[in-house]
Amino acid sequence: MSGPYVIRGSVSLPEAELQWRFSRSSGPGGQHVNTSDSQVELRFDLARTEALPEVWKERALAKLAGRLVGGVVTVRASEHRSQWRNRETAAVRLASLLAEATAPPPKPRRATKIPRGINERRLRQKKQRAETKRGRTGKDWT
Repeated sequence: MSGPYVIRGSVSLPEAELQWRFSRSSGPGGQHVNTSDSQVELRFDLARTEALPEVWKERALAKLAGRLVGGVVTVRASEHRSQWRNRETAAVRLASLLAEATAPPPKPRRATKIPRGINERRLRQKKQRAETKRGRTGKDWT
């Protein structure tokens, strides 16, 4: 592997808590495809991990609730013919998924008032457009 997969800051995925499983990829291939286990399934026990801060873990458990099976998040990769590249892809995908899930919620939007000038200009243009259309409906218009 190419090293620790950083989630955010100094927090990274611990190699000891990752569970790898390999199987044959589906789809077309050659003679080699029937003998190689190139599909990768990466499992990470989010509920029991000690690598994430408690606040991050709670956020991730809440955001990924639909994806979790018994507190475990699973990522599959089978895009590449090489098992090594699929391992890299799965690990990067898991790290980015956890980074997105542990991100703090966005700041709430502050309501602002529309300036009077903008509103007046909009109404003025609207009246002008209505006047143009009203001018088209006449008895002499054919």
